[in-house]
Amino acid sequence: MRSLRTTLLTGLLSLGLGASALAAAAPATAAVICEQYGSAPIQNGRYIVGNNRWGSSATQCIDTTSTGFRVTQADGSNPTNGSPKSYPTVYYGCHYGVCSTSGNILTNGLQASDPAFAGISTSVSMSYPSSGTYNAAYDIWFHQSRPSSTTGQNNGAELMIWLNRQGSIQPIGSRVGTANLNGATWEVWSGNIGWNVISYVRTQPTTNLSFNVKTFWDDVVSRGLGQNSWWLTSVQAGFEPWIGGTGLAVNNFSVTTGSTPPPTNPTPPTNPTPPPSGTRACTATYTTVNAWPGGSQGSVTVRNSGSTAISGWAAGWTYPSGQSVTSLWNGRLTQSGSSVTVRNESYNGALAPGASTTFGFQVSGTSSGTPAVSCAAS
Repeated sequence: MRSLRTTLLTGLLSLGLGASALAAAAPATAAVICEQYGSAPIQNGRYIVGNNRWGSSATQCIDTTSTGFRVTQADGSNPTNGSPKSYPTVYYGCHYGVCSTSGNILTNGLQASDPAFAGISTSVSMSYPSSGTYNAAYDIWFHQSRPSSTTGQNNGAELMIWLNRQGSIQPIGSRVGTANLNGATWEVWSGNIGWNVISYVRTQPTTNLSFNVKTFWDDVVSRGLGQNSWWLTSVQAGFEPWIGGTGLAVNNFSVTTGSTPPPTNPTPPTNPTPPPSGTRACTATYTTVNAWPGGSQGSVTVRNSGSTAISGWAAGWTYPSGQSVTSLWNGRLTQSGSSVTVRNESYNGALAPGASTTFGFQVSGTSSGTPAVSCAAS
């Protein structure tokens, strides 16, 4: 939520203030938010928009929209070798006691080792003004132990993903390497200010980004900066302005979640019922969720089109030359050249007649159309 080029002391002070400030926010109902820590729900409570002007006393106002927000006034400036003025944001989940309410599976956190974690994906579309000094970044929070909805940050990790930066600013800590993730190259920065802050800075700025959270978290874990026993609590997207900021906008923001797996040790029935006779069949429909130069995000919905329940499925398609799946959730991927096959996970293979399930994925390469998908039921 905050990015610094200063000493550890400055980082501790500024980050602590920013986090505590948002905690104090009383949800606002107005579409225009000028209160220092004002917030308001959008999409019937699925997301929260927060002003979070924690690093400056100068006025900042944001207008909420049905899918994000726009900064309409951003007075004042902060030195670029110190903390930013604010982090106007839209988020899903809970942050210091302020929670989204509709469909929120992060109220008490979601452990990264949980199979459902692989189904957390997000998309954002942003607009940037030509003036000012700012970054445009995701801020994704992890706790070391299972939190309650009112718990603050507890020495876990803050995963930042920078889409863009303008001016002489850089993330917390120092640069520790590069990573090729989600079809792009990223500078990787790391620092610790009471918790780990890991920042991925895109070498080619973009206004649109779609990704699976697990894609970046797996890289964090591989660097020893996080653990799969930690708990995801919120997915946030917004801006850190140092100078100016009027015109910064999140045009669209979404977080999607996968299917929740059944209990680990379900009790078997004492008198199992023989499977009914009937036709086992399925259909699969490919949808392009979002697209950008050099890549896209897609989903496939598998539906039981037969007259009896199925226990498993496999969907397959072939891309034109140059396209491939780079990450996938809610299914098991097999890929050979341009041919893709996805089989069900243990928790989403059983479908009653007419029931459906969806898996999602990231694709590298430019699409020339929507491929036809075959489906086989078992």
